Amino acid sequence: MAMTSRALLLLRSAVRVDRSSRVRGVSASCSLGPPAAWRELRSSKGGHHHFCTTASQSLTYEELKKLLHSKSILLIDVRDAWEILEYGKIPGSLNIPLDEIGQALQMDSEDFKEKYQQEMPSKSDNLVFSCLKGVRSKTALNTALSLGYKSVLHYPGGWKEWESYEYPEKKQ
Repeated sequence: MAMTSRALLLLRSAVRVDRSSRVRGVSASCSLGPPAAWRELRSSKGGHHHFCTTASQSLTYEELKKLLHSKSILLIDVRDAWEILEYGKIPGSLNIPLDEIGQALQMDSEDFKEKYQQEMPSKSDNLVFSCLKGVRSKTALNTALSLGYKSVLHYPGGWKEWESYEYPEKKQ
């Protein structure tokens, strides 16, 4: 069965979501509703793929806190180094500025470890991106997806939201 151009467009722009997939405690979900609302496309070889064009790729503060506690993710802060020094960072996060993300995620594992003092994440590792307010982290998420990373999310609340929960006395 040949795909229509609309189906191909949906396929190219969609994020693959498997109903049973989990990022250790965070379920992939579709804002279109229950699984019955998911679009099903059939490949030319007869396979079925479930797609959701608006899959949730973000985490709440509570979800991020649980994942950090379980040590099941690599949290990458994509702000510039000066921002980390000026504002602070989420404990346990690795700083890789946004303008380095594409190159960093394609580095040789030895070079990555030398530059960032951390093991290079594999394409199946659970990555979460954060920044100050969630804009750059979404860009980093899209970059990682385009490079073949499969379990990626972003924290749209960023440092600003984290700080408001963790250090409420600092509210401005």
